[in-house]
Amino acid sequence: MPGSTSELRERVRRVPGMERLLPALEGLQPAYLVGGGVRDLLRGADPHDVDIAVEGDARSEARAVADRLGSDAREYERFGTATVETPQGTYNFAGTRREEYDAPGELPRVSPASLDEDLRRRDFSVNAMAIGLTGDDLGHLYDPYGGVADMESGVIRVLHERSFVDDPTRLLRAVRYAARLGFELDPETERLAREAVAANALATVSGARIRDELMDLLRESDAPTGVEKMRELEIHSALHPELDPDPELVASAALGATAIGADRAVAALAALVESAPEELDLWLADLHLLAEERDAASRAARLAPRIAMALREREHTPSELRELLAREPLEALALALALRAPSEAVLRWVTDLRGVALEISGDDLLAAGVPEGPAIGHALEETLRRKLDGLVTGRDAELEMALQLAGDHAQ
Repeated sequence: MPGSTSELRERVRRVPGMERLLPALEGLQPAYLVGGGVRDLLRGADPHDVDIAVEGDARSEARAVADRLGSDAREYERFGTATVETPQGTYNFAGTRREEYDAPGELPRVSPASLDEDLRRRDFSVNAMAIGLTGDDLGHLYDPYGGVADMESGVIRVLHERSFVDDPTRLLRAVRYAARLGFELDPETERLAREAVAANALATVSGARIRDELMDLLRESDAPTGVEKMRELEIHSALHPELDPDPELVASAALGATAIGADRAVAALAALVESAPEELDLWLADLHLLAEERDAASRAARLAPRIAMALREREHTPSELRELLAREPLEALALALALRAPSEAVLRWVTDLRGVALEISGDDLLAAGVPEGPAIGHALEETLRRKLDGLVTGRDAELEMALQLAGDHAQ
């Protein structure tokens, strides 16, 4: 899998953006590609992220690279990290460091350390590798903890027995990597995971950190496999005793979201809580999602079953579809599709009817002498209903109908 140093050197050089980054690193502190980028490169894929570890001051290295690339470095003093954004790609710089946890679930204290110590603190062996990026070290693979062997065996393995206790979000991350890579947890890692779940380790982590890992999992193309693994390890009930996710429903909601342009992760989250939306509403709030994401997931979980049932009962006219669906987030429609709502009706609304609008406005009615008041809104709403149903066509017909309706309403 890894090939020789010369082969890896050529793979690194072919990564988009490296033709400019590598010269920009020359003469600076030793730098290494780390994390998932190494794993991706060894699998023959371009790295999703270019994370660079520096044995030294990462922020000064980032400033120097940014200057050579004609860009700027965004620095984060608290963490000693920096990001350089260029048209060719985004490069994340961090100093090699060790981590110490004062209490389970807390964020660690960090201090400078060697590359070996930096790799040792990472979550799983498949993420604990590095490739040199500078000088004669370019293309040299550092794999002190058996990441390549675990990739070849198809396993996710933690590096020490307190891994899930120190950072319980790794439970969700392990599930996510297993789903993405098609790997299994190695037996000892699974034992440690089950022990951490049973010890309620996830209760020591903030909702925001749970959110980050959970939403990352739900964005994966193989999220349903991850949800199934969550159930196997009983992570779902550790997150909330009422959480009872159906992997097939999550899969269907994600597919529905893709079909109609909804947010895959939010639709999958709605499917995750669909079995008990009222009981799980406070849990959703504790995740500190963006307000629109929380509201969409909560509303979808509560209303999608009713929408699906209403659409199954009978065919609806276009104006009836508008009455039923117009106020609902797309994620609710994606979940309704997963709950066996007729796809023809949902797709017709999303693709053909949702964008239909009147050519006239309230100003046209005011100009025609209709006084301000509720009659204007009523007339426009009813005219739009009739336009959707094919009873009104063209601006003149719309105006005539709206004026008639406004007059009738005023009487």
